[in-house]
Amino acid sequence: MKYKTEVVIDLPRERIIELFDNSENLKKWQPSLIEFKHLEGEAGKTGAKTLLIYDEKGRKSEMTETIIKRDLPDVFVALYEAKGVKNINHNHFHIEDEKTTRWIMTNEFKFSGLMSIIALFMRKAFPKQTLESMNIFKEFAESAM
Repeated sequence: MKYKTEVVIDLPRERIIELFDNSENLKKWQPSLIEFKHLEGEAGKTGAKTLLIYDEKGRKSEMTETIIKRDLPDVFVALYEAKGVKNINHNHFHIEDEKTTRWIMTNEFKFSGLMSIIALFMRKAFPKQTLESMNIFKEFAESAM
């Protein structure tokens, strides 16, 4: 499954990247994130691996992030892996004008096992959840001016 979502943020790209690239901000725009642990590589750089632990309404889940490409301010690509799910996530940050940035995210999911079946019934939920997360980031970033 592949889809693209985008939001326009009323901030210059440099400020967006400053907020996006700071791991201390993750919990501010990913409210279900309860912990992240650096596993290997140089934190925040290409090849780095991080364990992300979430609590969704009392159900804990873990995923591993591997940074595939970090060429900020233009692009950030990461692989997210959890049981039965792999997601390659491409983030592009385009300057709309000196005060506005368009964040475009492309996600490509691959499912295995039970998740293949669950994904069939939840196809529309994935882009909706991604856009919701992007909008939370937008609200956080614009209020952090």
